[in-house]
Amino acid sequence: MAGVILFLAARPVTAPPVRPPRRRRRSPYARLFAVPGTRAFAAAGLLARLPMGMLSVSALLMIAGSRGSYALAGAVTGTGLAATALVGPVTARLVDRHGQARIAVPATALAVLGSLALLLCVRTGAPNWTLFASYAATATTPNTGGMSRARWAHLFHDDPAARHTANSFEQAADELCFLLGPVLATLLCTGVAPEAGTAVAAALLLTGVLLFAAQRRTEPPATRTLPLPSAQQAPAPLRSRGLPPLLLTFLATGAVFGSLEVVTVAYADAHGFRPAAGGLLALQAAGSGATGLLLGLLPPAARPGRRFLGCVATMAALLTLPLAAAATGAPVLLAAALLTAGTATAPAMVTGMGLVQSRIPAGRLNEGLALAVTALLTGIATGSAAGGWAAEHLPSPTAGYGVPAVAAALALMITAAATAVTARRP
Repeated sequence: MAGVILFLAARPVTAPPVRPPRRRRRSPYARLFAVPGTRAFAAAGLLARLPMGMLSVSALLMIAGSRGSYALAGAVTGTGLAATALVGPVTARLVDRHGQARIAVPATALAVLGSLALLLCVRTGAPNWTLFASYAATATTPNTGGMSRARWAHLFHDDPAARHTANSFEQAADELCFLLGPVLATLLCTGVAPEAGTAVAAALLLTGVLLFAAQRRTEPPATRTLPLPSAQQAPAPLRSRGLPPLLLTFLATGAVFGSLEVVTVAYADAHGFRPAAGGLLALQAAGSGATGLLLGLLPPAARPGRRFLGCVATMAALLTLPLAAAATGAPVLLAAALLTAGTATAPAMVTGMGLVQSRIPAGRLNEGLALAVTALLTGIATGSAAGGWAAEHLPSPTAGYGVPAVAAALALMITAAATAVTARRP
């Protein structure tokens, strides 16, 4: 017994292992904004993009109120967006070539002059053709969202997970602008003056782009400063495999956005709650922005093409809800339907933009993203004109909600066909 006691006394006493304190895992979004300079350009980009949700609604309300025609208002905004679709890739190519700051500022100044010209033409009762010409002059508006995405891609070129989170943030930022923009535009146009929305939007656009361009530390290098093989001799983005079907899907998705905007404004006007039109559009953007942020917390999809197909299918299904809700004539049901339908748009856009970035040459990123935005704007222009025609010529304003539903179904058909073709390739 004494031997056992001596043996136990001789054994070294070891303290229990000390576990290191568990480090709190940072949010993916916290990782993004821990990089110096990212907060500044993101905030400036938000300010520069807020007019995205204001300009077309302001022009719609201003023209329809002064000329008494939603068809004319939709055609004017559609023409301006179509002009932007043509000029946008050229502007983006110049941005890639010469840098964001050198091109974005003068391009924005020209666009602001076009907006002010539209305001003056409406104010003075100028002929209708001057409205088309003035709004078309806004086509030089630079794609701030694309430039912002290009900055994230430059900063996290070797981190796919961070780029996925950044794309989700950027889509949510776009939706936030479409959430606040229509509300602000409607309040200004109905509560202050019909021209107030356009004037404020032009001022915000110029201020935001100036602040964004001033953030030089995060600006990607211009391709003219890079070695030729890696940048200036990169193939045209349109030749990239798998990109054309994506652009067609974006075009159909843009038609959803454009028609939904015009149809909702016309529907609210026909039912006597026109000031609430901006709020209805904001609900759709709110649902989209919320799901966009949530998607950024998830890891990138192992098969992004399949996720994209699922997102577009969900969007097509949910966009039948506003048509059904509008038939009831109850604004509350329509608001709930728009909020629900909006939850599907951001996931489709986030996944689609990720696919676009993966399929275009790095040295022509702004140009490739501009092509995606061009497809969207072309769709928005087409949808805006179709929505205006439907609101003016169909017997019931409810029927106008069939336009975004059909456009979403078309987007699904294009995506499903492209996915089937890709699956058959060796």
